[in-house]
Amino acid sequence: MEGAGPGRCERLTADEMDEQRRQNVAYQYLCHLEEAKRWMEACLGEELPSPTELEETLRNGVLLAKLGHCFAPAVVPLKKIYDPEQTRYKTAGLHFRHTDNINHWRDAMSHVGLPSIFHPETTDIYDKKNMPRVIYCIHALSFYLFKLGLAPPIQDLYGKVNFTEEEINNMKRELEKYGLQLPAFSKIGGILANELSVDEAAVHAAVLAINEAVERGVVAQTMETLQNPHAMLVGLRQELAGAYQEVLHQAKLEKGSRARNRCPQVIPEGEDVYDWCLTQAEIQGNINKVNVRGALEEVDNALERQDVLALHSALQDPSLALRCVQRDNLELYLEQLSTDREEKALELGYLELLEQEEVQAGILTANQRDEKERAMLQAVGRINAAVRQGIPAKTLEALLDPAAQLPDVHAPAAPLYQQQLALLQSQHPRGELAQEELFVAVEMLSAVALVNQALDARSPSRLWSNLVSPALGLSGVEDANAQRYFDDLLQLKVQSRKAGAEFLSWNDIQDSINNTNSSVQEENDRIRALRLLNEALLQEDPEVTLAALLLVPALPDIALPTAPRYHSVLAGARREKAQATQDNGAVLCWEEIQAGVCQANQDTVAARRMALGIAAINQAIKEGKASQTLRVLCNPDVALHGVVNACADTYQEQLAALMATKRPAGSTKPCWVRHRLLDGAEFYLNLQTLEGSWQCPRHGSFNSTHLSREEMQSVITRVTLAHERERLWASRLALVVRLQARLRGFLVRRQLAARRHVLQEQRPAAIRIQACWRGYRQRRAYLDRLHYLKSNTEAAIKIQAAVRMWQARRRYQERLHYFRQNIKAVIKIQAFVRANKARGDYRMLVHTKSPPLSIVRRFIHLLEQSQHDFWEEAEVLRLQEEVVKRIRASRQLESDLDLMDIKIGLLVKNRITLQEVVSHCKKLTKKNKEQLSEMMSMDKQKGLKTLSKDKRQKLEAYQHLFYLLQTQPVYLARLIFQMPQNKSTKFMESVIFTLYNYASSPREAYLLLQLFKVALQEEIRSKVDHVQDILTGNATVIRLLVGFYRNMPGQSALRHILAGPVQEVLQDSTLSINTDPVDIYKAWINQTESQSGHRSKLPYEVSPEQALSHPEVQRRLDISIRNLLAVTDKFVSAITSSVDKIPYGMRYMAKILRMSLVEKFPKAPAEEVDKIVGNLLYYRFMNPAVVAPDGFDIVALSAGVALRPEQRRSLGSIAKVLQHAAAHKAFQGDSAHLCGLNQYLEHTHSKFRRFISAACCVPEPEERFDMDEYSEMVAVAKPVIYITVGELINTHKLLLEHQDSITSHPSDPLHELLEDLDELPTVQSLLGESVASLGDCSAEQLSQLSRTEISLTLTNKLVPVASSEEGDTRSLLLSTKQMLVDLIQCQAGDSLPDILWTPASEHEEAAHERLVCQRALWDAQPSAQQLKHHPSLAANSQLCMEEKKRKVIRNLRRLESLGLLHSANHYQELVDELAKDVRNQRRHRQQRRRELLKLRHTLEGLDAKTLFYEEQIDYYNQYIKTCLDNLAASNKGSGKSKKLPSLHYTAAQLWEKGVLLEIQDLPPSQLKNVVFDIIPCEESGKFQVKAKFMGIDMEDFQLHYQDLLQLQYEGVAVMKMFHKAKVNVNLLIFLLNKKFFKK
Repeated sequence: MEGAGPGRCERLTADEMDEQRRQNVAYQYLCHLEEAKRWMEACLGEELPSPTELEETLRNGVLLAKLGHCFAPAVVPLKKIYDPEQTRYKTAGLHFRHTDNINHWRDAMSHVGLPSIFHPETTDIYDKKNMPRVIYCIHALSFYLFKLGLAPPIQDLYGKVNFTEEEINNMKRELEKYGLQLPAFSKIGGILANELSVDEAAVHAAVLAINEAVERGVVAQTMETLQNPHAMLVGLRQELAGAYQEVLHQAKLEKGSRARNRCPQVIPEGEDVYDWCLTQAEIQGNINKVNVRGALEEVDNALERQDVLALHSALQDPSLALRCVQRDNLELYLEQLSTDREEKALELGYLELLEQEEVQAGILTANQRDEKERAMLQAVGRINAAVRQGIPAKTLEALLDPAAQLPDVHAPAAPLYQQQLALLQSQHPRGELAQEELFVAVEMLSAVALVNQALDARSPSRLWSNLVSPALGLSGVEDANAQRYFDDLLQLKVQSRKAGAEFLSWNDIQDSINNTNSSVQEENDRIRALRLLNEALLQEDPEVTLAALLLVPALPDIALPTAPRYHSVLAGARREKAQATQDNGAVLCWEEIQAGVCQANQDTVAARRMALGIAAINQAIKEGKASQTLRVLCNPDVALHGVVNACADTYQEQLAALMATKRPAGSTKPCWVRHRLLDGAEFYLNLQTLEGSWQCPRHGSFNSTHLSREEMQSVITRVTLAHERERLWASRLALVVRLQARLRGFLVRRQLAARRHVLQEQRPAAIRIQACWRGYRQRRAYLDRLHYLKSNTEAAIKIQAAVRMWQARRRYQERLHYFRQNIKAVIKIQAFVRANKARGDYRMLVHTKSPPLSIVRRFIHLLEQSQHDFWEEAEVLRLQEEVVKRIRASRQLESDLDLMDIKIGLLVKNRITLQEVVSHCKKLTKKNKEQLSEMMSMDKQKGLKTLSKDKRQKLEAYQHLFYLLQTQPVYLARLIFQMPQNKSTKFMESVIFTLYNYASSPREAYLLLQLFKVALQEEIRSKVDHVQDILTGNATVIRLLVGFYRNMPGQSALRHILAGPVQEVLQDSTLSINTDPVDIYKAWINQTESQSGHRSKLPYEVSPEQALSHPEVQRRLDISIRNLLAVTDKFVSAITSSVDKIPYGMRYMAKILRMSLVEKFPKAPAEEVDKIVGNLLYYRFMNPAVVAPDGFDIVALSAGVALRPEQRRSLGSIAKVLQHAAAHKAFQGDSAHLCGLNQYLEHTHSKFRRFISAACCVPEPEERFDMDEYSEMVAVAKPVIYITVGELINTHKLLLEHQDSITSHPSDPLHELLEDLDELPTVQSLLGESVASLGDCSAEQLSQLSRTEISLTLTNKLVPVASSEEGDTRSLLLSTKQMLVDLIQCQAGDSLPDILWTPASEHEEAAHERLVCQRALWDAQPSAQQLKHHPSLAANSQLCMEEKKRKVIRNLRRLESLGLLHSANHYQELVDELAKDVRNQRRHRQQRRRELLKLRHTLEGLDAKTLFYEEQIDYYNQYIKTCLDNLAASNKGSGKSKKLPSLHYTAAQLWEKGVLLEIQDLPPSQLKNVVFDIIPCEESGKFQVKAKFMGIDMEDFQLHYQDLLQLQYEGVAVMKMFHKAKVNVNLLIFLLNKKFFKK
């Protein structure tokens, strides 16, 4: 259904019309909600929730109080509003202090004069008793405020908005819940007129006359009717008459149009004249609107003309109601409003009048500018005075004044400010610095201070950001030189500090920048020269290379003749570098060029020496002296190799012969000689001048007779080799002879190899020849042997037989002798084989789906119950009973101790009677003794346990009921969701956990887990619409689940998991974790002040950003973060490695939660689901124990000892990081300073996800607890619970109240069981005659009796205790299996038919008889009397063997007819069931042993907890004793007390004081006739209140001061007296304190 439209054309039935009417009423109310929402949004300037959620949002009164602040700011200042951001409401729901917001709103409406007839009650809003009245009041308030010109008009949205059919149906159901008539919204105007006018008829007539005049459209007549004094209209202006007519006419047309849009059938209150006509409030509102419009036009005209006087006159117009208009600021008003007008025109694209709020905002802005200007001038004067005084501290303090509007000032640089500002002040002509000059100077000096701070912190990044700051104003700063600037300035800073200057000045910084730039420029020049040189090397032009070398500074001496060598060496070095780096574009660096130049110079010197040496050799050869030639040949500069002194003559001879072969090339005498070096370069020597050159001479000829170095080396080598060869032959003659011998041997071996090669090629032919010959010889020998054997066949047979007989006899004797020698080993092998076969049979029994009967027979004896089994069962029951009693006693003791805490707190705060606390303590101590000695419960043979028929039936009915509730969790799961949240928690703790014995046995743990599972699935299915609802909705089942497992079985698990890391945190006295920058900053300030003894110059209150700007705060924060990460890692390791320590129930419910969410939200990401599961396992289960380990017994603390605040802060920080990691939530926003931890959170979150996956990998409860469908029937002991009488009655009452909601099927067994119980019993009827004879008990006695415990042995009514085998299939199957166990043990057979149809032998009958007798002996044991078997099973066990067979055959036929068994497979299904029982019986025994151990450990833990509570009691007793001593001391001083006088107040007086809110059915005018007498009783803290009406005693009321304090503690603001009078609890306490306790 989209909206509500006109009725259908066809005729509707009465029911259809009624339904349509309800639908239209719901739609109409939704429209009113949307109207109220939009009007409140216009007033508040913030977005509100949808209309369907508006009612719930208004309950806390925050929005209503803000609305009151809008139109009455003096009555409702913002600081009075409780929870303005609604953080408390969003986290914990409604609080009683939210009613203060509602009362503030009502006071604001009373202040502006809205008639009280419209005001709703506080409970209408807070308790949501009548929300339509609240919306009705908001509409009336909008009309009234519009009339006063304080708010815009409310819109009429009927028929203009659409709602879904679901929203309309939901609202219809909500309105039906109220059961109230919807208020007449259309009559608000008429009611306002009636309430506010003196002469109603005159006002009504005047308003109708105005409507008629507006309808006629004559301006003069309209103005005349408006000026009628009976209309009570104000602010009329003759010049605006035309505007009044136009606006009123338009408003009347719109209202008539809205009235026509409404369908008359659907308006429950009928038609009214004001549905079509304008009301007096609407007329006045429109007049106000026209007046405001006219005044705004005057303001706009004044702004257009820039007329100050006209603007002042327009701003004084009373219709605008402008505040804070000052004549001195008119010029500022003109400037500000003109600016606002131009900005609005630019934004809209056309000129538009300023709104009234915009004009007011402009005036306030201009006033603030004027105030700031005056404050600035005063602050500048103080700064100049401080500078003249010459004290840096005072100058700094004056500069820090925000009124001066100066840039940020840095405290450490105070001397710098003082020095530089004093210098500027002395240079100023007037001796005073103006604000602009101060601004520029301080801005520059702050930048200089930041540069000095960056140098002190050795931070290059901070230095660069400050150097390029425009405020510093440095020139020539280049980003490429940033690091050089830092290094040079840091060095300069150190030097200046040594010289005694603490700060670098601006000139120092600028000079350093210039010097750095110069150095960098020189380096750049060198780089440019190197680039040119590398480019020259690529051009193969030595001249270009030489020119480039000359440009490079600081190179060795460059010689012009050496240019080719420079080019050659450097080009070669470049090519080698390119090859080494495999980069064709490789270039030479400065060091390589320098090395190349040096190398070229050295090569020049070496080449010249070599050339001179060769010239000397040629000259010596010409002279013909061998000794002279030998001497020059040995010259090291020539570097000839292999020169031998013995060959001197030969050298001379050969070299001279070679020289003789050369002829001169021309007639002129040659003067140049060419030499080729090893690297291929050529060097030229002038024989005349002995000068060398690398360039080929252009003029002159070359000497052709001159021997070169290569020619000389060739001759020397040849001569030397010949000389050496002669010496070698002479010394190695014997080796030559041996070489010849080896050569001859080689020739012989080569001939042999050729022969072998021929034989290898002919090898197949040779082999074939040899094979033919051997075959012929073998066949001939075989034929001869065969002929011989055939001729002696008989003899051969005899010989073979004799030999075989002898061999067999010998082997037998040897083996027999071996066995006799190893008889013990044989026995062991046989035992091993049998054991191996037994293990194989057992594996077949366990792992085979259908084991054979022979296998089952081997282990059927395990189903027999031994004496030890009976003893263990009895011990388990005893320990379970003990554990339950201890737990109940401990929880009751803990509850009473909590009550002691509350009473002691109230005693201190309100001076409650100390004797009540003392008596409570005495009662508590006595009760502990009763509980610990088991004296609390009454005689078990009284009351419900009486041996009478009716009491017995009542007892059995309760046993059947609680058995059904225990085994069918769906009833309790539905009952939980039918109760309020707080009541369901108490119900779970008091009844359900008792019903399941606090999961003290596997059976109860399994059933309780099934309850949690069903309840959680039901809650997710019905109440969870989005995945995140589990996190935000505080799911009931999850809260109860965590509370149970965290306080009971999970407490030791939490201790095992968290005790180690928590203990390390608590024991580490040096550990400091504080991640709040503001707290770190304040601690630093406090430490500095305590150490120095002087007040710090830094401000104490700073923002986090300002705190982080201090390096010391950042350093301490970094240390805290490192400590936090180190400790958090230990917690993460402890948690993620403790999956197996988490209680199974928590892990299984996490698995169910995961599966249920995936099933309902299949498209939800796996990460989101893991977050929710992690929220259960960590945030709800573990996180509270991390934050408060003392509250969960994680660490042991003595009584009265608490954790220190720094320890709690450290644990809170750790828990915060763990919470963010588990939820995958990064630090941002207010925690942005911890964003460095986000990467750690990512890594830790992956660990948590693996931890969650591992935690969810658990087996099903059936496998964990070994439960199946027959577990209840084969159990030896029946379940027993221990429950108090009060809990039993409350459970019965809740089932009766919610019977139809829990189960709607009429045949459900719960209805039958509740009918058996009949009406709800009383405590006296359940406890017996001894209690009933006491008469009327007091409330305290009745409460004490209701805590009496009784035990219920649970039985199932649906399976009778004495059932026949044919009556119930399960019982039939069970009895059949029990009888088969006896038959299989006593008689052999391959299948069940073989055993049943084969007669038993005497031996088998005797074995069966022994089995029956043995079982009878076991049953007769005392321990077995407590654990009686099923009666049917006991009767069957006494039958003889044949009777059992006949009964089993009948049972098998019946079971086969039911389809449970099949004779075709020899009843294999029954054999499988027996095998399953055997397997489960073994596990049951193991589980029972584990259960005994667990119960013993539980008792030890409960003893320790009881010891802790005893220490707590001792601590409380000591505290109360101290209070008693103090009281005794005060009584001695005060003397004998006098009786307090009574008080007499009329109801009117109490109503004026706010104590009395109202008296039902009594108008306010009659309150003066009611008198209340408050008379104090003899017992302190009790009062008797008597009420009198017209002097006649009406009623008495006993008022307990302690009850009032309890109501105040619980947040109850209003209580009832005499069932009619409503009283404000807080004000009543105030009155009693003032009058009786003198507070």
